[in-house]
Amino acid sequence: MTTVTLLNASYEPLGTVTFQHAVRMLFREVATVEEAHEDRMIGPHPWPRVIRLVRYVAAKWMYRPAAYSRVNVLRRDRHRCAYCGSPATTIDHVLPQSRGGGWTWLNTVAACGACNGRKGSRTPAEAGMRLRLDPFVPTRAQLVAA
Repeated sequence: MTTVTLLNASYEPLGTVTFQHAVRMLFREVATVEEAHEDRMIGPHPWPRVIRLVRYVAAKWMYRPAAYSRVNVLRRDRHRCAYCGSPATTIDHVLPQSRGGGWTWLNTVAACGACNGRKGSRTPAEAGMRLRLDPFVPTRAQLVAA
């Protein structure tokens, strides 16, 4: 199913909606097309790729802490290894689980398989590896923008 990026009236990203939902929003005139596919129309509207709301929606919920998950850790770190910067596919615990480290925003980072294996059950300092970024608790808005 195709998704369409949804922007607030202030051009800040709110997330994505299905193509069908985007078309309904266009016909109800609550959104306008900001970016469209070339030479494709759906009724009087261009085929939407990005839509923007006509009225501003207060999205206070977007600035609350995001839910912790493996996918969101990778998204927060932009799918880049926190140790070497190469594409990341795994999650690494800064303080290993075997030493009491938990599955939290501040204890996990995205890592490539090689760096994750090289670090093993050690801390980054013990393994002689430097973190390129400090783990943080992102907001929902930060994850949508990532």
